[in-house]
Amino acid sequence: MDADPLPSNSIEQLLSQVEVESFSDNRIAKIKKSPSQLEVIGKGTDAIVFRHRSEADAVYKVFGTSSLAKLEQEVNAYRLLGDSPFFPKLLGVGEKYLKLSYEEGPTLYQCLAEGKIISPHIVEEVDHAIAYARKKGLNPRDIHLKNIILQNDHAKLLDISEYVLPGDDLRWDHIKQGYKLYYPYIQGRRVPVFMIEFVKNLYFRMKEDLDSFFGKLESWLEKSGF
Repeated sequence: MDADPLPSNSIEQLLSQVEVESFSDNRIAKIKKSPSQLEVIGKGTDAIVFRHRSEADAVYKVFGTSSLAKLEQEVNAYRLLGDSPFFPKLLGVGEKYLKLSYEEGPTLYQCLAEGKIISPHIVEEVDHAIAYARKKGLNPRDIHLKNIILQNDHAKLLDISEYVLPGDDLRWDHIKQGYKLYYPYIQGRRVPVFMIEFVKNLYFRMKEDLDSFFGKLESWLEKSGF
């Protein structure tokens, strides 16, 4: 990623050429147009994350035209959070993007797929991050395996756009319950992506009846021989 730095206005010109389409049905956002100088390093339902080789420590989160309200929500959340080791730093704001600190490390989703250990203290650190955000007046939610990275054996939470919304989606509580019940059996083993996706989709279909979800999951794991 080392390169001579570009003037900020040059990167802004590149970002102005980016076109991202987001959808109302929770599909992953789609890139309609982007300059080749920008590397795609992440995709979500509301935005695409780009990086330019001249800025090793920063990324640009470009929102879809129908998701610009999420941009404002995320800006407000970052300003309330302030400086915390649990979250990226907000470095700047554009018309359709946020400039954030680049955070290296695998997501917990990738850790499962690659067989990397997710130790109990990582779960505890996520709890500490949630408590910190609540003290700042936020409502942490939408916390899942792709929104948490493992960085130098510490947890860091990404995508805080929903922290200003009301309600508790309970996703992190359910992940912790699943971790306690099943992670000892798969710790250190590579979990195929199709299995992770199966469990995720099963959860969304059955999350209103969690006991039945865990029962069906256990039965499926036994039959699959995993």
